[in-house]
Amino acid sequence: MTTWNELLANLDPGPIVAKAPNEAAFEVEFDAGYGSSEGPDVLAWTETRVYFPVVYDGAEWMESAPRNPQVEGQPHVGGQ
Repeated sequence: MTTWNELLANLDPGPIVAKAPNEAAFEVEFDAGYGSSEGPDVLAWTETRVYFPVVYDGAEWMESAPRNPQVEGQPHVGGQ
């Protein structure tokens, strides 16, 4: 079992400036393993990145994208 806060901390995002929908959603425990997605919908912002949940075959983790437009674009997120 894990929480979005635990997965986010593993990414070492630096200071979080905002979380949506609320802090309680980041503390919900769920099984991030394969099966079906269980974690609640969330977003977290730092000064430079936006963090969001990703799911592939039921496995869940956090990824991020630049908070501001980048000329190099955004790589694909998810399965390979």
